[in-house]
Amino acid sequence: MWRNAEDRYGRISIAAHWLTAIIIVGLFGFGLWMVELTYYDAWYRTAPWLHKSFGILLFIVLVLRLSWRLVDPLPTPEPTLGGFERKASKWTHALLYLMLFGVLISGYLISTAKGEGIAVFGLFEVPATLTHLPNQADWAGEIHLILSIALIALASLHALAALKHHFIDRDRTLLRMLGRSKLDRNHHERGDRR
Repeated sequence: MWRNAEDRYGRISIAAHWLTAIIIVGLFGFGLWMVELTYYDAWYRTAPWLHKSFGILLFIVLVLRLSWRLVDPLPTPEPTLGGFERKASKWTHALLYLMLFGVLISGYLISTAKGEGIAVFGLFEVPATLTHLPNQADWAGEIHLILSIALIALASLHALAALKHHFIDRDRTLLRMLGRSKLDRNHHERGDRR
């Protein structure tokens, strides 16, 4: 099923979720490695170009993902989730999106500080808009780093919460994002023996 159902996520939501997660983690690790490169490293020019291109790709995926959520309602929350967990989940997701946009916008401001656009995989260019502000690259760089670390920390908590739901609460929270609507019989039996 391509669309979300009452009890699970559809293929489009699942693909967007995991693609976003992979790109975020990849960009974070790649970015930390990239800033340590010196002028004489072979990747000195290629690494920033790839980092920026994947950053723009992530922005596109994020906009498409949020647009899809407007036309494809989310599944109903798991019945095992209490009121606090439901509110925490909503706030966490909202904060993840805000941080993501903050990371992407600050990255854009770093890259376009001198008035140059961003070439995306050699396919098209994103033009520079807000440029030549005092110390633009420096303060945008600080914001980019701080928000990136905060984003990874919050995403890690998000992942740990999903694992907690799967292994401790033994509900379907994680399985639904894997495209499964039901716990398998062995999963239930293992839980019953405990």
